[in-house]
Amino acid sequence: MEKKKKRRRHRGLRFLILVMGVLIACGVYQYREYGNIKDVMLKLIGQDPVIYQHVSEEIGEMDGKFYYQQLSEEEQTVYQELLQGLLDHVEQIYVHSQKPERVNELLVYVLNDYPEIFWSDGTASSTAYSGFQNYTSVMPGYLYTKEECEKKKTQIDMEVSECLSGISENASDYEKILYDYEYIVNQVDYDDAAEDNQNICSVFIGKKSVCAGYSKAMQYLMEKQGLFCTYVTGEVTESFSDSDGHKISHAWNLVKCDGDYYYVDVTWGDPIFQESEEEAENVMDDEIRDNISYDYMLCDDDELFRTHTPDLEVELPDCTKMDLNYYVVNGMYYTEYDGQTALKAMNQVISARETKVVLKYSDESVYKTAKEDILNNEVKRAAQNLAQWYHLTEVSYSYIDDKKMNKITIFWKYS
Repeated sequence: MEKKKKRRRHRGLRFLILVMGVLIACGVYQYREYGNIKDVMLKLIGQDPVIYQHVSEEIGEMDGKFYYQQLSEEEQTVYQELLQGLLDHVEQIYVHSQKPERVNELLVYVLNDYPEIFWSDGTASSTAYSGFQNYTSVMPGYLYTKEECEKKKTQIDMEVSECLSGISENASDYEKILYDYEYIVNQVDYDDAAEDNQNICSVFIGKKSVCAGYSKAMQYLMEKQGLFCTYVTGEVTESFSDSDGHKISHAWNLVKCDGDYYYVDVTWGDPIFQESEEEAENVMDDEIRDNISYDYMLCDDDELFRTHTPDLEVELPDCTKMDLNYYVVNGMYYTEYDGQTALKAMNQVISARETKVVLKYSDESVYKTAKEDILNNEVKRAAQNLAQWYHLTEVSYSYIDDKKMNKITIFWKYS
């Protein structure tokens, strides 16, 4: 009887060892995804209690944070944990989630909402654990040490302070947005090879950047002024596709002006893009350099979506108004064509001895009618007036015919 009991205990022990072996063998699963340099791993093992990222009250309200507002309550918790970890430069952030791919997406949302977090490179290595607790460990990629960050913060603060000293706090929303737009275009050169071109350091310190830097700098300035502005990503179409015909990734802004939503694309306001226009007649380099484009200085969906396609990750509000577009506000936007109106606009510029007149039309059909008459007739009449008023025997002018934006820009020469 005693031997049988011992044999049963051994059999039970062997069964327990067998079960544990199966658990250990099956309890580890690894998943890797390489996109935005993501490294995602899932482990099904028991763990000691994990210490989640503490979120301080100093983070404050996030009513104006566009991407945060798109999330469920559970994902908002993860977002806050990631935000706090990034602000504190934490090497390993523990968050309440078991979805590593989604956690990496939420980290991008944090950076979209907070352009001031320039020290994150936008990548992360994330590991999800399931056992007594379900959580994800996130190791963000950092560009700088804490000490280096503090030095760059000081440089950025000085530059931004100097910038904003040039506009009154009592200025209208429109005036502030236009000021920020022109400041970035005039101060920054577009350069694909610019250092830190995915963050605001490239704009405020290096003065060279690409669309990401331009758009995040615009967001940063507007938020400093108490205005809503968020970062939007997508693709650009038509002539701004690469040589292989693929669409190119791009970034711009969604803003609020006087209570209405509009789009702003500071990058395409930079005169460098005029170099790729399809038709230009006798246009000099200095004229192109000084020719800021305002097509995307507060525009609606119809205007933007001719060339821009937003990503579909989040739902964007409808932008239905053109009321505060730069060309509308300044009387350069026309919904129908009239030759006398076009001639009057050119004469006003000439009488003021200004160098440029812009005639922008609401749609392609109106633009085609305008182009035919202006370039063949009205511009010649205006040139005759210029010669007569300034006692010139010869008049020269140049123009840019922007088919994509339904716009004609004429440059006058007075000598």
